[in-house]
Amino acid sequence: MSITQAVILAAGEGTRMHPLTYTRPKVMLPIANKPILEHLLIEMHKNGIKDFIFVVGYHDEQIRDYFRSGEKWQVNIQYRKQNKQLGTADALRMVEGLVAGNFLMANGDSIVSSEDINNLIQRTGNVLSIIEKQDVSGLGVIEARDNLIVRIHEKSERPASHLANAGLYLFTPDIFEAIEKTVKSPRGEFEITDSINLMINSGKPVAYMVITRWFDFSYPWDLLTANESMLTELRLSHERAEIEENVIMKGIVSIGKNTVVKSGSYIVGPVIIGGGCEIGPNCYIRPGSAIGDRCHIGASVEVKNSIIMAGSKVPHLNYVGDSIIGENCNLGAGTKIANLRIDKQIIRVAGIDTKRRKLGAIIGDKVETGINASINTGTLIGNNTLIGPGVLAHGVIPPGSKII
Repeated sequence: MSITQAVILAAGEGTRMHPLTYTRPKVMLPIANKPILEHLLIEMHKNGIKDFIFVVGYHDEQIRDYFRSGEKWQVNIQYRKQNKQLGTADALRMVEGLVAGNFLMANGDSIVSSEDINNLIQRTGNVLSIIEKQDVSGLGVIEARDNLIVRIHEKSERPASHLANAGLYLFTPDIFEAIEKTVKSPRGEFEITDSINLMINSGKPVAYMVITRWFDFSYPWDLLTANESMLTELRLSHERAEIEENVIMKGIVSIGKNTVVKSGSYIVGPVIIGGGCEIGPNCYIRPGSAIGDRCHIGASVEVKNSIIMAGSKVPHLNYVGDSIIGENCNLGAGTKIANLRIDKQIIRVAGIDTKRRKLGAIIGDKVETGINASINTGTLIGNNTLIGPGVLAHGVIPPGSKII
């Protein structure tokens, strides 16, 4: 029996992704100029999945406005709203009666490959996808025997294995019976892993399948890792853009419709630039950069391995490295973002080890800086913040701040 239905859980805020999720759901954060959720939908559709149910909640209007009924992707999308985020089992409970037979379920805040999805839908029964990781802290870990799951342990201090739950499942209708018996976890949520453990305890086997490609997003800097990787899959495309003389482009560069690239711009791919942008003159865009629609990257600006979201302006004498800039921001002339500590050590953000030697700033929507502002490594800046001329910004800056 072919699998044509998928349930995507997309209701959560993703508080660990602040400041980027103050104004959008986690699943709508962009990777290579497409939301995480869109990448997942595309990979599923490649395998004949045509009917989707999105369980939405936090800022659900953004998901609905972007995806609508799914016609753009030649799929059908229905929506169910989870008013209170009471866990993954509670979210799945909402679609009972809307799915027929076996179906896929996935967390909307991760990306898996079409090849792994294809292998999963060839299976029968209940199957959980897993990824092998050395560091499984903060993840659900499976205990297995004879190719079957014995138990899933949520965020155990002493993990039973290095096999982590990847949040992609093939379910039979038996899962709904288990959900009805699921009680709240110590975290106060109805968790799908508890439902799976109930199925196992009742004698219904749950198998597992190791997948090879998985992008999970716990913290904002995880977006940079995925963005850098997915940009390598770009195709050369800039036929609908206006490219002036004396522009140099090397490698794979994708430029959207009605973007103007002015003389003296130097772009080294993989790079993606959206539509309606103004690029240059005399700017340097380095590999791993994703620039959204309606952006301005101006004179004597250097952008390296960064995500710049729609409507943002980096117009004069700026450096942006290993950073994420939200929508509709404006960097004053001479604003620089540091991306490497003076002692070259690993960068920590709010006490968290990022495991990155290079990390600039994570900036929310509608942030403005004055001339010659400096932003230190690992700085988090909340949306609607003003950073005054000549200011050194560092640490965690709440939304709506004024630093002058």
